[in-house]
Amino acid sequence: MTMRVAVLGAGLMGHALALVFALGGHRVRLTDNNPATLEKAGALMERALATLREAGEADAAWTDERLRTAVTRAGAMADTVADAELIVEAVYESPEVKRAIYAEVDALAPMDAIIASNTSRLDIFPLVPERRRMRTLIAHWYTPPYLVDLCDVVGSERTDPAAVETVRSVVAAMGKVPVVMKRYIPGYIANRIQAAMIMEMHRLLDEGYATPRDIDDAVIHGLALRMPILGMIAKADFTGLRLLQTELANRSYEPPPVRTSSSTLERLLAEGRTGVDVGKGYFDWSGRSEEELMGERDRKLLALKRALRAIGPMSGYKRDET
Repeated sequence: MTMRVAVLGAGLMGHALALVFALGGHRVRLTDNNPATLEKAGALMERALATLREAGEADAAWTDERLRTAVTRAGAMADTVADAELIVEAVYESPEVKRAIYAEVDALAPMDAIIASNTSRLDIFPLVPERRRMRTLIAHWYTPPYLVDLCDVVGSERTDPAAVETVRSVVAAMGKVPVVMKRYIPGYIANRIQAAMIMEMHRLLDEGYATPRDIDDAVIHGLALRMPILGMIAKADFTGLRLLQTELANRSYEPPPVRTSSSTLERLLAEGRTGVDVGKGYFDWSGRSEEELMGERDRKLLALKRALRAIGPMSGYKRDET
């Protein structure tokens, strides 16, 4: 099914989502209230497309010229959403900003358009005009969405199940992996598990148990090796649920306390070490540009995806809904 897709917001996620939908065969219009951001989006999409072509993940027929035809940029909201069937909202994570965007969409978009917010942590449903709520849901992607296939799909109690199914099927048809949640919770699944890991990571750092390199080695060579094949729930089946029951009963591991700050993180920020954007974060990335580092990350993620496709899932791995 080919859809007319409007993407609102051309920043970090917006331009990348425009590329995803274009490669998926949809007709895309992209807008942003900042002309400079909208202008920059073209080069960012072309750079990502070049990486995908180089890795064989995008057909050679996908030239920059074809991309410019598939994704048109519009400065005005009215021109972007006028005949849209699917409106992907990827604007700043602020209730006030999103409420204003939804009011503008309500005034300009067709009534049968589906609104899909990319919000990572906001309950957007109360922000949407009443008459739009049956066609509004969340479709949350992970950066960069042209490489990371997961998409969290969740509606409210007011959302028409047919709208949820439309988005689920569109995402799946693009070769992505939609996970339809039973109900909304901030952070969804992956981000909530990741948040628990981040809290424990900072306890290990702050209390002097391990270095940043130690932690990453443990994750890369321990957790991450098994996760692509078994995930976390299936891994517990292989470990044995009796052992898991014993660990839970004995409280052999206590979760970290809720943290509002981390001494390690605060020190790094005070030193201006904000990440690869400045060449230093937990690690020293100096000597290479942010563009070079992101490019290497993308190429290695693509190589990993190819390997995982060749390996395939566990045989006999039935998704029991216990």
